[in-house]
Amino acid sequence: MPKNNPGEVVITGENGEQRVLRSTPDWSEAAVNSDHLWIPTSASGDLCYLAEAECTRYGSRMKCSGCRIVAHISCIPQMKFPCRPTFWDGDVRQYRENTNTVHHWVHRRSQTGKCQNCYKSFQSKLSFGSKEIVAISCSWCKEAFHNKDSCFNMERYKEHCSLGVNSDITVPPSWIVKLPGRDNFKSSLRKSPRKKGSIRRIKKGEPGSSDRTRSFIVKPIPTCGSRPLIVFLNPKSGGNQGVKLMAKFQWLLNPRQVFDLTQGGPKAGLEMFRKVPNLIILACGGDGTAGWVLSVLDQIQFSPQPPVGVLPLGTGNDLARTLGWGGGYTDEPLSKIIQAMGKAETVYLDRWQLKVTKNTVAPAISEEVLASYGSHPVKDNLPLNVVNNYFSFGVDADIALQFHEAREAHPERFNSRLRNKMFYGQCGGKDLLLRRWKDLTDYVTIECDGKDITPKLRSEKCHAVLFLNIPSYGGGTRPWSGHAATDDGFIEVVGLTTYTLPLLQAGAHGCTLAQCQTARIVTHKIIPMQVDGEACRLAPSVIELSLLNKAPVLAKSRYGLYSSQSDSKKTVRSSVVVKRITMTEYERNHYDKEALQESAQAIGEIDVSQEAVLEHVRKLVNELLEATNQKMSNAGGIDWCFIDCCTAERVFRVDTGQEHLHYLTDISNDELYILDPEGRNSLDGPNGGTMSDDANDAANREIMNSYRNDYKKNRGKQGEGMEQNIVPVPVKATHLEKASGDIVKAAHDGDLKKVMEMHSSGISLLSTNDLGETALHCATSQGHREVVKYLLASAPQSILDMVENERGHSALHKASLAKQRTISCMLVAAGASLLLLDKGRSTARQLATQAGDSDLAIYLESQENFLKSNPNDPETNI
Repeated sequence: MPKNNPGEVVITGENGEQRVLRSTPDWSEAAVNSDHLWIPTSASGDLCYLAEAECTRYGSRMKCSGCRIVAHISCIPQMKFPCRPTFWDGDVRQYRENTNTVHHWVHRRSQTGKCQNCYKSFQSKLSFGSKEIVAISCSWCKEAFHNKDSCFNMERYKEHCSLGVNSDITVPPSWIVKLPGRDNFKSSLRKSPRKKGSIRRIKKGEPGSSDRTRSFIVKPIPTCGSRPLIVFLNPKSGGNQGVKLMAKFQWLLNPRQVFDLTQGGPKAGLEMFRKVPNLIILACGGDGTAGWVLSVLDQIQFSPQPPVGVLPLGTGNDLARTLGWGGGYTDEPLSKIIQAMGKAETVYLDRWQLKVTKNTVAPAISEEVLASYGSHPVKDNLPLNVVNNYFSFGVDADIALQFHEAREAHPERFNSRLRNKMFYGQCGGKDLLLRRWKDLTDYVTIECDGKDITPKLRSEKCHAVLFLNIPSYGGGTRPWSGHAATDDGFIEVVGLTTYTLPLLQAGAHGCTLAQCQTARIVTHKIIPMQVDGEACRLAPSVIELSLLNKAPVLAKSRYGLYSSQSDSKKTVRSSVVVKRITMTEYERNHYDKEALQESAQAIGEIDVSQEAVLEHVRKLVNELLEATNQKMSNAGGIDWCFIDCCTAERVFRVDTGQEHLHYLTDISNDELYILDPEGRNSLDGPNGGTMSDDANDAANREIMNSYRNDYKKNRGKQGEGMEQNIVPVPVKATHLEKASGDIVKAAHDGDLKKVMEMHSSGISLLSTNDLGETALHCATSQGHREVVKYLLASAPQSILDMVENERGHSALHKASLAKQRTISCMLVAAGASLLLLDKGRSTARQLATQAGDSDLAIYLESQENFLKSNPNDPETNI
């Protein structure tokens, strides 16, 4: 098989198209749901999943880390069995309607454990090459059953999956929503033009600035006790250990909550999951990996910041030791570790800021001195500006620098943790003899909280100075003799000598110099320094250290960790700014998210839990409106509604009847938008009338949205298949109810009470008069809105497109000719066909134009355009 980049496998499909086998999920627009994640395998017991008659038995084998099936590379193009779906790929507006996860059943030729039905062990066949199926197991919950009718039957395919023992930390596929392509959101609605020459620029960090390039969005469903976990891992960490761990995490969790740090770092994953309440993060690697994640959290201003746990794969792993996760991962079951992460305690870690400026009074550095360092130049700044673990300079930083330079020159020699520690020991032994930094204190002055400690530093003849933020240092030693809290706002200052360094491994301590909140270090010579293990040679500088912030981290054990703040069960609350959008602005800009958000007016702030559903948020908003003496228009009895500015490139309204299904995080980041249904006071009367352009569109659209909610409650989705029959065909009542022309006359007269009484007595609402007109035809042409509303809520769906005999008009045709704008909106909302032709081959829009109602014609045209751009959409939702 052809190969591109090293480790990249390319296959050719049955249609001749080439594609690369992926080992990590695809986050682009081209992502395919249920795509396998293939990694090489050499296990002798893994047989090809393809049927024996179809298997090529040729080439190396690959294993899917998502469902653990195996196939030859040459068999993969013929593989029809899909992997488990990892995201929602349906209508973006219906992601809340299918929130249950479906089992992903896989045939297994070998299986460990016991059957979930009979609780007997699985007996794998011993014969070599046997392809007999012994078990059926789910890739999500890991439940397994014997492959026989008494243990597994077809009814199990209808059951919903619980996601197994890791359900509290697993991100269900329904949370991850794939956004449609941008073309699906293009609107042909007539927009208000911008002023000539004006350009709208999206500011960095502004809502909508990143939405344009994002193909996925996470829409969580907060539940009690849930602590969703996302994993950041470098496959190159720990030798080959990182690759194996990546596959294991993808098997135990949703593969889309596991991120490869070599593919752009942690920023994209953190931004995608920033709205998930009670989120926890697992950084797999050394202390530098955890620091990287914490720095990106600062950069993107993640609020509230989620706690970070560490799975130690590095060399020192001092932060992991401090938090109780050990000094290195060996072979402990990952399932046990991630469950412990879900139950871990949240504590806080002080983080310190380093500000470096050039020391202008220090002697100039000669060219000879600079040249002596060869390819490793002297730096003017530190490799990191934030301290999570420790900051030091002197002999220990020199040893760390030698290690980094040697590993950079010969990376193949540093592929094990033991060999790395041996190198540190050799370098330390050399310095013990050479004592190259015995005069360190001659070139350094230190002030801690304004007090000069340089005399003490010199009296102790220190060869290194260590600013220690956590108890552990140098792979598990404890140089500070007392007890230090990680969140007390103080950093410990320790003096070390060349003789002290090896004794630290035996339990010795360094020299206690100070505990401080600020420090100022002035150097007059090129000195090696390190920040959290990242070392460099720094030119003479002035370094100022101060507290940056406190970051939440996950602690497995309180051993050696003293914290004054810990409350992982506390409900996360935040302040959200509520902004009001007028109906006029909504109609003008609802396809231009940025312009619509700019037009919004701030009402105030509410303090709300991130887990709150919109029903609860509505109460808080109403209280805010009362407290600020602001009133929302209640036109026609229609209350304000929430606006979703997060799910897609355009905005849309949230049905008031569906608010119990949506959470605050579904529709809001830091700002919550609500729609004021203004402009209903100038609606056209029963027989037409006049109103302004904005009020006309606003009122009609709002009526349409309101009635849509009513119709959904009464008889479900009204729009399914609404555009299937374009040719008008007269429809007669075929129900068991009796037909009577009297009910049509009552509707013509606007006698709602009589219509209801006759319907209750068994008269069909599909009855017609001699002209073939239904009650809906007559009520529409006469402008009797309440009768129309009753008929739409009570009559069969077929009444919408029934046509009369003379001109082949439906109710919508008649409403257009009679300039009944409000009733036209009601009919469209209920699912009336916009493209239905009468006997003169005219649509309702064309009849509105003929009648001289250009506003109604524009509205109907906009609905036609939206319908054409969304042919599979069961609703004409604006």
